[in-house]
Amino acid sequence: MIRRCDVKEVDGRSYRCFFELTMQVIGGKWKPVILYHLSQAKVLRFGVLQKTLHGITQRMLTKQLRELEADKLVTRTAYNEVPPRVEYSLTELGESLIPIFLEMKQWGIRYEEQIAGEVITGDTYESVEDPK
Repeated sequence: MIRRCDVKEVDGRSYRCFFELTMQVIGGKWKPVILYHLSQAKVLRFGVLQKTLHGITQRMLTKQLRELEADKLVTRTAYNEVPPRVEYSLTELGESLIPIFLEMKQWGIRYEEQIAGEVITGDTYESVEDPK
């Protein structure tokens, strides 16, 4: 028998189960990828992060980063410099998601292998330089 969950609310979000809450916080096309890249680099400037994420617009990256910051997964550090410099990094709560994402990555590798008959490519991320 499956138990029906009651509606709960936290920080303006209504949800019935913890999986639904988790997907509201990290779901979507870009958030897991942003979090994964931040976990690999530890600290990234906005421009470098945008170059790393092929196909994301500046507007979408800004929106996603603001949401991740509001959800306490990402820290934004703005430096009072000319030109302005803004860096993003994971919070402790954001870091706690990384083992889950690494498992998802492994699942993707196994899925690719099953569907394609082989692993087509490894992680071939380009190195994007930080123009300090």
